[in-house]
Amino acid sequence: MHLRVFVIFVVILSFGKSLILGNTTIKIPSNDEIKISADIYIAHKNIETPFIILFHQAGWSRGEYLEIAPKLNNLGFNCMAVDLRSGNRVNKVLNETAKKAKAADKKTTYVHAIPDIIASINFVRKNYAKGKLIVWGSSYSAALVLKIAGDNPTLVDGVMAFSPGEYFTGSGKPHNWIEKSAANITVPVLIASAKDEISMWESIYAKIQSKYKMSFIPKKSGNHGSRALWSKHKDSNAYWKTVKLFLKQCN
Repeated sequence: MHLRVFVIFVVILSFGKSLILGNTTIKIPSNDEIKISADIYIAHKNIETPFIILFHQAGWSRGEYLEIAPKLNNLGFNCMAVDLRSGNRVNKVLNETAKKAKAADKKTTYVHAIPDIIASINFVRKNYAKGKLIVWGSSYSAALVLKIAGDNPTLVDGVMAFSPGEYFTGSGKPHNWIEKSAANITVPVLIASAKDEISMWESIYAKIQSKYKMSFIPKKSGNHGSRALWSKHKDSNAYWKTVKLFLKQCN
């Protein structure tokens, strides 16, 4: 477990719920007995503060967002980084949801993470976000948040997808499974990726009918998924510039 120092304050809100300020790990109910682990990053006590839920890429964990989430806090957003049951470890942070799911002999393919994503959205809507809610995905979860937003047009207020694609044919899904759902998205959408990944998502992007949609491709190679925004990558600032522009439009 990655060691961090948490400073937590509890603020009692006018409508009777409490909001935790600071960073801490919480447990979210799923559609089975597996508890979903998530790091909550609350920097703003106003329950109307826009909220971003962050989902990781294949083989990884909520640790993908250790650096990204605090920067989003500084931009005026509260956040939550979620361990989906399809994943493992990154940045010394173990995927606790995946560990529990495997121990319970649950299926942990990409598509089996869909209920975890929906449960996380519903949990945040109920407990943390009374304002706009944006979902942010990385690689396989980027594709899934596009699908969920298309299949449930009123569930979220924006989608940010880093390196999405049709990753699910191995699970018996059609080759255009994400594209078909994305055609129904009505909220603002951002898609970004490494330079050589355009072909993975250009047909998905073309189908999106949102009045406001953006795409970003770096001038150089870039990186796969949300790690493109990690400061150790030389072109991360270009990704952040696009993220800031998109989030400004969403507010």
